[in-house]
Amino acid sequence: MRILWLIGGLLALAFGLVGVVLPLLPTVPFLLLAAFCFARSSERLHNWLLAHKSFGPMIEDWQRSGAIRPSAKRAATLSIAVVFGVSLVLGVKTTVLAIQAVVLSAVLFFIWTRPNG
Repeated sequence: MRILWLIGGLLALAFGLVGVVLPLLPTVPFLLLAAFCFARSSERLHNWLLAHKSFGPMIEDWQRSGAIRPSAKRAATLSIAVVFGVSLVLGVKTTVLAIQAVVLSAVLFFIWTRPNG
């Protein structure tokens, strides 16, 4: 069973790292999932992730109080605005834009109602 948790953690970590550069793929939820999986499979990887200079504090903030740092909130908001702006420029259908607006607004609402880390 540990090998499955390890594979899940590695996949989540990979998606989280891709999410650092792709605006539509979230980083933190995948890092939280990776930490969860590593806690059940690899103490070494779990400790590495928690001690990571960039990722560790975000994970600890979330685990401690469900908090998201203001800088992460701003980065997420900017990414969402850019993605929606690109959709507008590309002339995406109105129904798709409406769905995108509702979903992205819900994401922003969730992010901005979390405590600051």
